[in-house]
Amino acid sequence: MAKMTKKRRGPQQAPKAELNVPVRVGQTVEVEITGLNHEGAGVGRIEGYTLFVDGALAGEKVRARVDHVKKNFGFAKLASVIEASTARSMPPCPVYDRCGGCSLQHLVYEEQLRHKQQIVKDNLRRIGGFSVEGEGAITVHPTLGMTDPWRYRNKAQVPIGEENGALVGGFYAEKSHSIIDMDECLIQHQANDEAVAAVKKIATSLNISPYDEVRHSGLLRHVVVKVGVKTGEVMVVLVTTEETIPRVEELVGAIRTQVTGVASIVQNVNPDKTNVIFGKKTVTLWGSDVIYDYIGAIKFAISARSFYQVNPAQTEVLYNKTLEYVGATGTETVIDAYCGIGTISLFLAQKSKHVYGVEIVPEAIEDANRNAELNGVKNATFETGPAEVVIPAWKEKGIKPDVIVVDPPRKGCDEALLTTILEMQPQKVVYVSCNPSTLARDLKVLAEMYEVVEVQPVDMFPHTGHVESVALLVRQ
Repeated sequence: MAKMTKKRRGPQQAPKAELNVPVRVGQTVEVEITGLNHEGAGVGRIEGYTLFVDGALAGEKVRARVDHVKKNFGFAKLASVIEASTARSMPPCPVYDRCGGCSLQHLVYEEQLRHKQQIVKDNLRRIGGFSVEGEGAITVHPTLGMTDPWRYRNKAQVPIGEENGALVGGFYAEKSHSIIDMDECLIQHQANDEAVAAVKKIATSLNISPYDEVRHSGLLRHVVVKVGVKTGEVMVVLVTTEETIPRVEELVGAIRTQVTGVASIVQNVNPDKTNVIFGKKTVTLWGSDVIYDYIGAIKFAISARSFYQVNPAQTEVLYNKTLEYVGATGTETVIDAYCGIGTISLFLAQKSKHVYGVEIVPEAIEDANRNAELNGVKNATFETGPAEVVIPAWKEKGIKPDVIVVDPPRKGCDEALLTTILEMQPQKVVYVSCNPSTLARDLKVLAEMYEVVEVQPVDMFPHTGHVESVALLVRQ
């Protein structure tokens, strides 16, 4: 008989103390909403305790059901509106209350623009320590919005799954991986909706198995559609778990017949158990490897995996403002840090003496060089590497910029890059930002040498909480 041994116990953990807050999970409370946070949730207070209420608006009194509490703040879902704001709008999307794609459809568009301007101001004041009102303050302009803030997205990335034995495709419910089946999204270009609906129908008819995220089984994971808004060209990307697609010729033939404007049908293979959409292998099943689109006069080649702004109309607004702040007259040397595929660089090259673009992603630099060649641009040079390494190397070669443009990811500029900018001392810095909080943080560092003259918010993503900004800094 095996000898029985006592299992040794580790040190006992003390029971988790209950939070001393005035609300509890599951409780329905009445609360007055005084503002909106950066994600578009209403902000209220109960006995001084902050409660974020999804779907509530400033100036409203609401009933809300508490679903999560922390020491200093909690989260709740809107149950009913007791006193409604005059800015409340009826969302036209039938799945708005379930989909996590938009957060502000219930707020009239003019108020969305005012809210986004205020978000930029609040971050500049709170994080950057800047004055945004009165004499000597930074000018934060009203947000530049769209005349028609619908159907603006030129790219759809639709997860495919199975529900009750049927293939479904749509967008994830908020804070989940549960797919809401849909054939129409009101912020997607009509061509995207039509292509996704057609592929879902074709895949079902050909018995192509949908992906099961839990079991990691099935073939079709995502349908990605890109549309060239100016050219009308459509690319359909099928993301699959395996290289072999059964009845692939029938599939391709049906897509060519049923998707208007299709110029490229591509397969991307992603066999990994991951939330990342694309795998490493991409093959063209039919047509061109790329489609084309224009931002202003600049033509861009768009491949299955290349980055391209999803709202080209507002991108042109954003880039025109960037060009205005650069103040190019044809004599300036400009450095574009975080240049990506060269979108801003090529825009600036139209009116600058020379533009130098740097980007850490080699594939992006390949696209940038291809786009420069596509447009016959000879006064742009692109180099791969960290901006804080490449830019000082350019300085050693005698390249002295008049203007440095930065367009970093949401995490903001690398600290070493900010130091490099201060050492290079260009006359101007133009900061293009997709995150007001990191913008404010980085401007505070640059304010050692530069005056932050003005900031222009631009609404690139109507009906969401996101806002882009362009800031002009001039050396003191």
